[in-house]
Amino acid sequence: MSTTFVLLLAYAALQVALGLWIGRRVRRSEDFFVAGRALPAGLIFATFLAANIGAGSTVGAASLAYREGISAWWWNGSAGLGCLVLAFSVGPRLWRESVEHGDLTVGDFLERRYGRMLRGLTASLVWFGTLHILAAQLLGIASVLTAVAGLSPVAGCLVGAGIAATYFAAGGLVSTAWVNVLQLAVKLCGFLIVTPLALAAAGGWHALPSDGSRLDLFASTGPLSGWRLLFALGPAFIVSPGLIQKAYGARSARAVTVGVAANGAALLAFGTIPVILGSSARALFPSLASPDVSLATVAATAVPPAAGALALAAIFSAELSAADAVLLMLATSASRDLYRGFVNPAARPEQVLRVARVAAVAGAALGVALALVYQSIASVLGLFYALLTATLFVPVVGGVYISAAGKVEGLAAVVVGVATLAIVQLTTGGAGIGFVPPALAGVLSSAGVFVIVRWWVR
Repeated sequence: MSTTFVLLLAYAALQVALGLWIGRRVRRSEDFFVAGRALPAGLIFATFLAANIGAGSTVGAASLAYREGISAWWWNGSAGLGCLVLAFSVGPRLWRESVEHGDLTVGDFLERRYGRMLRGLTASLVWFGTLHILAAQLLGIASVLTAVAGLSPVAGCLVGAGIAATYFAAGGLVSTAWVNVLQLAVKLCGFLIVTPLALAAAGGWHALPSDGSRLDLFASTGPLSGWRLLFALGPAFIVSPGLIQKAYGARSARAVTVGVAANGAALLAFGTIPVILGSSARALFPSLASPDVSLATVAATAVPPAAGALALAAIFSAELSAADAVLLMLATSASRDLYRGFVNPAARPEQVLRVARVAAVAGAALGVALALVYQSIASVLGLFYALLTATLFVPVVGGVYISAAGKVEGLAAVVVGVATLAIVQLTTGGAGIGFVPPALAGVLSSAGVFVIVRWWVR
């Protein structure tokens, strides 16, 4: 057993212990779901950035940089731009509504705006889609454990799922927010230290692969590459139920704006790091079996052991922090939106809390099963973000800015948006129509039918 693996296990144990210690006093569903609405801007920044620097923004972006070059910046850049929109528009408005009406989830907002049926439909679609992003985080964790200890993908996914589910189920948003602070410190230190070392190991800037297309920031080979990621990923970071629920935990609207905006700016800057690491991996290891292992391979073999161990801990932290954000969505949708909304409307808060914890564990197990079906992190995340965007973007944004929006246009927007996404995805093999990726096609059709039906019924 390697020293690095032992240190990773000790670090994982520390995260679990911290989560259990913080969560020992969580007894109310409001604490579990929205941290008692007491998080200052600093904690909002930390828990947002920790969640957003996950498998896609590290392993996925480095993999894309390994294949295509600097246009991989758009993976994190799109997320950052989406978060800036959330910070200055939708986020503070939703926070004020959540305080006024006692909303704990996005489903609460959707039911009040559009009715119970839409709440159930969106919760079911989001639950299904969210399992995909959890699978991506588990694949990222498995890539680290494979590089460090030779664990099989199954074992790596099981280890990651067990860690995240344990500390999340202990205290929900309260425990994850504080664990995220630890994770964020480790991941930022790790990436800031290993990036210049990896670049030096590759021979410096002049030694990086530098054909024309790799140096084109606006190059794109498909819906999940280059500038087209702005349409594929950006809208999801404006309406993600997990991020909005974290925003609900803020102590004020100003804390939402400051914390989420700082996170968005940090993502824009962070986007250069996986680009450098992926390009360095391409120079050092031009024939890797899978680009998805490029980041872990650099950390494990191309830099001094101490720096490599810290970098692997950073990657490990990135996947875990994103996984707990996903578990928040799964637990919320299952317990409050589906169980309390349809199975047992009279459920007491303690019953809802119990179901949330069970749903987190069950979701983690299903995430492991789904991870074994996929081989590419990018393909898993692409499916999730597309479904999330087509389902929620128009109902959430329309509900925030059009107070008279009703159930007919909301339901029509979701049904048409998801149907369009499915049709374009299947008929074009995921390529989209022209420069329009399937997710954007779903949003455009959803917005069109929302406006038409709203005008018709007014």
